[in-house]
Amino acid sequence: MRFLKRNISFLIVCFSISLLSAQNEIIPREGYSPQIGIMVDMLEELKDLITADVQGLSQEQTDFLFDDEANSIGAIIMHIAATESYIQVETLEERVWTPDEAEFFGIAGGLSMESREKLRGKPISYYLAVWNEVRNKTLEGFKARDDVWFAANIDEGMNNHWAWFHILKHTANHMGQIALVKSRLPK
Repeated sequence: MRFLKRNISFLIVCFSISLLSAQNEIIPREGYSPQIGIMVDMLEELKDLITADVQGLSQEQTDFLFDDEANSIGAIIMHIAATESYIQVETLEERVWTPDEAEFFGIAGGLSMESREKLRGKPISYYLAVWNEVRNKTLEGFKARDDVWFAANIDEGMNNHWAWFHILKHTANHMGQIALVKSRLPK
């Protein structure tokens, strides 16, 4: 019993210290309108967490598939970047992917058997660089927009804010998938 109380006390102290040392606020990023700045803060927080979690992976770890239906971490990050690119061009550039963009990102769009086969053999830095390039275009596009645009409908029942909220939750979902794959990496 004393052991359990001591462990619980230790966990409470560790949790309290982590709360004190972390940024536990969503603060609109400078250079953006208030609502867009909040979205940028959340998007960047998730990207930073994923990047920190994967940046040291070896090639074997980047390409690892724990079963025939799993996706590699490299493919997942490429999928995150592809989905963001798709929403980026739809909302910020008001267009669809060019044939070249569709060819480049399309393979990662659905995370299919084909993507499991083709998205291999590149270092984790490659996938992170693709995501950085997409994100930089997103951030530049957001700087040219305001909160009126953010609330504007892009079609019946969906506005720009919701589209980017979808990217936020999509990224968070795949952050969990990356954690699962990492937990299955060979020791």
